[in-house]
Amino acid sequence: MKINIYYGGRGIIDDPTLYVISRMAKVFRELNVTVEQFNLYEQKNSITSLAGTVKDADGILLASTVEWYGVGGFMTQFLDALWLYGDKKKIAAIYMMPVVMSTTYGERDGMTYLSTAWEILGGLPCDGVCGYIEETQTLEDNTAYSDLIEKKAENFYRSINQKLSGLPNSNQAVKARISMTMTPDLTPQESEQLSQYASDESFVQTQKEDIQELTNLFRSRMGKDTASGDDPEEYLAKFRAAYTPSDKVRALYRISVTDRPALKVLQLQVAGGSCTCTAGASEDAADVVISLEKEILDNIVGARMTFQRAFMSGSMKMKGEFKLLRLLDQLFPFMEKE
Repeated sequence: MKINIYYGGRGIIDDPTLYVISRMAKVFRELNVTVEQFNLYEQKNSITSLAGTVKDADGILLASTVEWYGVGGFMTQFLDALWLYGDKKKIAAIYMMPVVMSTTYGERDGMTYLSTAWEILGGLPCDGVCGYIEETQTLEDNTAYSDLIEKKAENFYRSINQKLSGLPNSNQAVKARISMTMTPDLTPQESEQLSQYASDESFVQTQKEDIQELTNLFRSRMGKDTASGDDPEEYLAKFRAAYTPSDKVRALYRISVTDRPALKVLQLQVAGGSCTCTAGASEDAADVVISLEKEILDNIVGARMTFQRAFMSGSMKMKGEFKLLRLLDQLFPFMEKE
């Protein structure tokens, strides 16, 4: 059994929520449960990618602290990521316990908020823990409070172990009737990168410099390594044969084969339903620059791999617009042509 703890507070020393979840984690480990804690404030720049960590857990704790109003931005951002990118089928079988401590007013509202959010996501909420605590020392000095926390942890373990089911709720019924949320085209990693680049004015200039450096590198090697017998025209012919016209796409793709300079640079200019395939880089800045080894390129044109799969597996590197990269498999569907 595995239980993940997602802590949405600020990580201050006297945060009562930290004491509660540490106490619960100790109980879980005594029950031979694997416990992994994610501090959202430490991963605030990559919270969307944490949505994928939920599916490996049997149960989760959503823990936060109400310091003035609500459960805080980190936890809300994490719930947004689960709604957009989470595996809803996996979430449907995951139990969740809300843990909300308050140093002001609103701990019960916070616990209700987390339970309702998990219901709408399709998961299984369990009884949570909430309380108004001015100082963490209050919890440490009161054995009755500690016993209550440990009892809650044991009950949560029991719910997961016995796979207790709950009655249907209206939140699921309303969601099924009126939810119109669109699934985004981008992955969490792509969204993170785009959000960073959108606010970085120097990114475009840096990108152009990188492309120019790559162009000069391959241009200097074009006449020096021809002994391998690689013919770029063979690959260009395969791209021409596989091309599926699209009037909506206008882009310049540049493919560099890192381990075979003799192949030069393969350039694919898509515009107005036509495609021009040439060897060697032009002076124009490419919309997408791809770097891969000859073996990966052979797998792609041989219909054994797609561009998307090569990128996600780390076998291929790219710079440029992610949406245009995703369109490559539609423009050149080698697998469908076989």
